[in-house]
Amino acid sequence: MALRVLLFFCFLFLQAEDKSQELLSIQKQMALVDKKLAKDDNVWLKKFENYKIYNQIYTEKESVRQELRRLKNKKSKDLLKISTLEHTLKALESQQKMFESYGVNPFKDLIERPNIPNIPNIANPIAIIDGISFIKSMHLKHENLKRNQTSLEEVLRLLDQKHQLLNEWHALDKSAKLSDEIYQTQAKRLELQGAQNILKTTIGIFQKDSDEAISIVKSQVKNQLFKLVYVFLAALLSVVFAWILKIISSKYIENNERVYTVNKAINFVNVSVIILIFLFSYLENVTYLVTVLGFASAGLAIAMKDLFMSLLGWFIILIGGSVHVGDRVRIAKGTDIFIGDVLDISMLHITILEDVTFTTYTNNRRAGRIIFVPNNYIFTTMFANYSHFGMKTVWDGVDFCVTFDSDFKKASKIALNIATELSKEYTDITYKQLNKMRDRYSLRSLSVKPRCFLMPENNGIKISVWYQTNSYATMSLRSKIVAEIVEAFLKEENIHIAYTTSKLLKVDADFLGDGFGNKREQK
Repeated sequence: MALRVLLFFCFLFLQAEDKSQELLSIQKQMALVDKKLAKDDNVWLKKFENYKIYNQIYTEKESVRQELRRLKNKKSKDLLKISTLEHTLKALESQQKMFESYGVNPFKDLIERPNIPNIPNIANPIAIIDGISFIKSMHLKHENLKRNQTSLEEVLRLLDQKHQLLNEWHALDKSAKLSDEIYQTQAKRLELQGAQNILKTTIGIFQKDSDEAISIVKSQVKNQLFKLVYVFLAALLSVVFAWILKIISSKYIENNERVYTVNKAINFVNVSVIILIFLFSYLENVTYLVTVLGFASAGLAIAMKDLFMSLLGWFIILIGGSVHVGDRVRIAKGTDIFIGDVLDISMLHITILEDVTFTTYTNNRRAGRIIFVPNNYIFTTMFANYSHFGMKTVWDGVDFCVTFDSDFKKASKIALNIATELSKEYTDITYKQLNKMRDRYSLRSLSVKPRCFLMPENNGIKISVWYQTNSYATMSLRSKIVAEIVEAFLKEENIHIAYTTSKLLKVDADFLGDGFGNKREQK
């Protein structure tokens, strides 16, 4: 009998020992699960706790309100208690407002369907960026929903594990505290399972709607990409065609200045064609645009007459070919005269580099300036081209005055011979070029030989010698001819250059003169 009792107590001891070990194992597992559930990023349980706090505040508020109503109905004289309850009620109402968003649906922002914005209308290549942003935003919203679903599944898995451990613990320890905790855990599980079902439905609906929207946007992006390729190919063809025209112009046009002008016109037309290609490709209402531009152009033509006249002048210059880059031109504006070489012809003005000429010598006394001449000056101002149609020479002249008693015929012959000899090269060039111009202009006289004219002046006979010279370097030949003629005149005894001067002469028996003071002879 004693042995049986001993064995019974040993069995109870071993059973208690096993129970203690099992409880210790359950508690360790519970601690690990609670640690995982207590992480800072567990937004689901945080929202549930806020929901729980809201319900507690609501329950307490209703209890205080009922007690306050009971005291007032009994017309209690305990005013201090009534005042305390009223302040407590106000504090609870204030707290309830803070958690009001968790009262009905604590998981609303985690499970509700994200808003799908209006599908962008991709009508041009720039709008493709909006389409790509729209697709990225849709994918991001879907990923957020999936991330919420994954985190919710993890929380439910931990709660299921905790619920199972609590049941095992409760089987070993029938305490009321464990029963309450099992109830609370089960309540969390039910709330979160309901949220899980809603979230699953939300993801399905959103994925269907977002896939449809993304499909529409992708189709629009694809169409715009193909359209962009076609437009780019059209623009490329325009560029290639312009390049071919430039090659042809450089091959068949001998004059480099004309090649430059033609290439510039080709560039302008090419750019205009490319702009029109893009406008007609991406503007939805081209007719409306043309109408607006028509009225706008009419108004601008009145308000900006000079600008449009310059554009028209540029067009006339390109078509008519009256001025080319490299030409030597003369422009008169009032009393100001500018002579120089054309550097560039833009849509609005002609750029000229002022050179040293006889005009700068007599009038301006300065040169080397960059002159910008509006293109509309070809309609309103004296505009002379010294090198039109390949001409490289112009008439230039120098004047000398000899005294009346001089042999002016001999002087004119000397001047003419010198001018003829020194300008022979330019005379031949002029003759050849004028012959080429017969096909385009009516030329009756081709006399380009140097000429000499005699004119009476107050102080003598003026000898005016005219000759052909380089239109780009008139001063060089003029200086050379003047030096040669003056030197030749000084060698002749019967040719006296007339000039304004005064002399004081002492008359004596040894002086013999001609009465003009130009020559002096000794007896």
